Amino acid sequence: MSEFIFDIRGLEKSFGDHTVLKGIDLQVQKGEVISVIGSSGSGKSTLLRCLNLLEQPTGGEILFEGESVLNNKNLKLSEYRAKVGMVFQQFNLFNNMTALQNCVIGQRKVLKRSKQEAIEKALEYFDKVGMSEYMQAKPAQLSGGQKQRVAIARTLAMNPEVILFDEPTSALDPEMVGEVLAVMKELANSGMTMIVVTHEMGFAREVSSRVVFMDEGVICEDGTPEQIFLNPQKARTKEFLSSVLGV
Repeated sequence: MSEFIFDIRGLEKSFGDHTVLKGIDLQVQKGEVISVIGSSGSGKSTLLRCLNLLEQPTGGEILFEGESVLNNKNLKLSEYRAKVGMVFQQFNLFNNMTALQNCVIGQRKVLKRSKQEAIEKALEYFDKVGMSEYMQAKPAQLSGGQKQRVAIARTLAMNPEVILFDEPTSALDPEMVGEVLAVMKELANSGMTMIVVTHEMGFAREVSSRVVFMDEGVICEDGTPEQIFLNPQKARTKEFLSSVLGV
């Protein structure tokens, strides 16, 4: 068994002539919480989308628990995505289904759980994210923060090994951000492996075990929150942090 949950080597992604990822090397250990920070367009979200195979990388290698996931004929995509859960900026809930149905459908289809078991799992995670009283609501009846908490419960119900968060708070009103970050902090404290693309520097600083700063498709700097925020080594990292933190 690999010591890494993800071992990413020389990962590249181009869209036509535009190269977005230029040889990313990143190892992720079980239980790590990695915040990925950087300017818009630096390749952060593309990196997550490649890890989840929503985008097909143009080069390099992704090993998940020691197994290659690229060009792997034995890989069942739906099963892989159950293990590598993803929480999106825009929630990606089915609008015609209740919150509960949103949490049950993937479990039934992919994990082949009975209806009763899937409902029980969903209720367990609704309770965890503080959404038990809203399980019969449709997404249109929920606030942004509530939708995102349903989306997190839906991901957790699939028993993932790792969760990728793609700017989970950037579509939310400022007062909703705290409730979603609180759920994510609790998850981090429970030992869930998480890779979080975020603009929330407070979260990155407080909750991460590591912070990765990306710039123009490469990892510019990778270290503990203390190293990155208090003693960045690269001029580009310093420049970025002074612009976002106003220091």
